[in-house]
Amino acid sequence: MVAPHVALVTIRRAEARNSVNAAVAAGLDRAVKQVESDPDIWVAILTGEGGVAFSAGADLKEVSAGNMQGLYTADGQFAGFVKHPRDKVWIAAVEGFALAGGFEIALACDLIVSADHSVFALPEVTRGLVAAAGGVYRLVRALPRAVALELIATGDRLPASRAAELGLVNRVVPKGEAVAEATALGVRIAGNAPIAVRESLGVARSALDLDDDALFSRGLEAQSRVMLTEDFKEGPRAFIGKRAPNWVGR
Repeated sequence: MVAPHVALVTIRRAEARNSVNAAVAAGLDRAVKQVESDPDIWVAILTGEGGVAFSAGADLKEVSAGNMQGLYTADGQFAGFVKHPRDKVWIAAVEGFALAGGFEIALACDLIVSADHSVFALPEVTRGLVAAAGGVYRLVRALPRAVALELIATGDRLPASRAAELGLVNRVVPKGEAVAEATALGVRIAGNAPIAVRESLGVARSALDLDDDALFSRGLEAQSRVMLTEDFKEGPRAFIGKRAPNWVGR
């Protein structure tokens, strides 16, 4: 824990720009399972070590050696992460390059905090590939359509400052401060009722996939589940007592 109820997950392959090999994929898969199953963790921050790259994506040495399948797991798919079922809040803390699969990992998170020297790109088409680990559709959801299509078709890089202007990045901070800022954001989120946060985001994440009637029903179902929790009673009690709520996450 880097703060109460806030966990830090770090990709540790700085010597290879935190590119994804079989060990990284298996490690991230385990980390997601640990975070999601731990009732004391409400927010997770994902970063890469070294400050040069968040992740440069797939390790092309592994790919060229015929080990592509090792970069995938049954539950998480690429990097053990991009399709892994997750209910809790995940924040990408990006320092440096987030390229190809590395960008797709960041796009799979709920929020992105970026250092000002960071750049984002899906350069797959420059190597005859497709950003098939979520990039080709998640980027279109995260940016204006024309901007996303241009980035996908050209493979051009998007600086952190421009990414923030376009709403892809939540916060831009000086180099070396992404994890600290992501932690501060995580602490703010963890100050709210954790089940209410998870249920709210569960509906919000489906906003572009379902119609209004389906989303309205999901919202009512989420509220019904929240109403069965101890935290649902604690919120009004704290308000009436003019004190900070004591959330228990159940």
